[in-house]
Amino acid sequence: MKNLYNVGVLGATGAVGTELLTLLLERNFPVDRLQLLASERSVGKVTPFGTLEAIHPDQFVGLDFVFGCTGSDLAQQWQAAIVGAGAVFIDNSSAFRLVAGVPLVVPEVNGADATQHKGIIANPNCSTILMALALWPLHQVRPIRRVVAATYQAASGAGQAAMHELQTQTAQVLRGEPAQPEVFPYPVAFNLFLHNSPMTAVGYCEEELKMLHETRKIFHLPELAVSATCVRVPVLRAHAESLNIEFYEPFPVEQARVQLAQAAGVRLVEDWSRNYFPMPLEASGQDDVLVGRIRQDLSCPNALELWLAGDQIRKGAALNAVQIAEILR
Repeated sequence: MKNLYNVGVLGATGAVGTELLTLLLERNFPVDRLQLLASERSVGKVTPFGTLEAIHPDQFVGLDFVFGCTGSDLAQQWQAAIVGAGAVFIDNSSAFRLVAGVPLVVPEVNGADATQHKGIIANPNCSTILMALALWPLHQVRPIRRVVAATYQAASGAGQAAMHELQTQTAQVLRGEPAQPEVFPYPVAFNLFLHNSPMTAVGYCEEELKMLHETRKIFHLPELAVSATCVRVPVLRAHAESLNIEFYEPFPVEQARVQLAQAAGVRLVEDWSRNYFPMPLEASGQDDVLVGRIRQDLSCPNALELWLAGDQIRKGAALNAVQIAEILR
């Protein structure tokens, strides 16, 4: 274990990059040198964390960790230079998640996998991370047979520009003007639509298939049945999910509630008398995923229903990446 680490952030100006830098400070990550790397148009900009520099292979020399907070194209473009320089590349994009030999890690679930890396560790999709945190404590007691998920995904999942678009469109509609979509394909203010990732030949969009394939890899269960329907909703930050979880045998509700109440990364939020359960507004800015409304599925004796909300930018991306680095310290 070193006393201090040299850290690079690739894509330091985006929503995830900014959150990640904040978390490094909040969690007292032992940083010696911090290298902030961004696109050419941002070079020279001074931020509270330092001055932005251009991405160049020489910038990775001497770094211990590089956090990737960009899209897949840039991650693939620079991964060889990062790994070749001897840094561990913890990447938030989808570029390496399903690549054989690249650990896909949620620290509370399969943190030990991070130690088996060969220079690259992938951060899962945000919706997958939130779901995995709720499923794993239950799976440890009774193996899961099948999960049916419906997501309610905030604008934050598409970055800062999408969040700004929701704010702008809301003002447009309230003024009686038509909403003008630019980031999203359809108006997001006062509307919802199926997730805007590309549709595939099997009838699921890419976001929905990520929840299937990534959960299988994280849980080391290649046959786990997962079916997801992913929806964009007019929420600024923090996703919500409805999960129907089928086990191989009945799972008493009270036992499930106890397991989740004591699980790492999860906070039980339930007040049945007030119909008070997890909400994106209260999950925003929180490290934990809020889980509640745990109930028996009346249509299936072996299934439970639950509801969750979690901050997509924080635990769904930046915090998970920082926690991976903390495992390797």
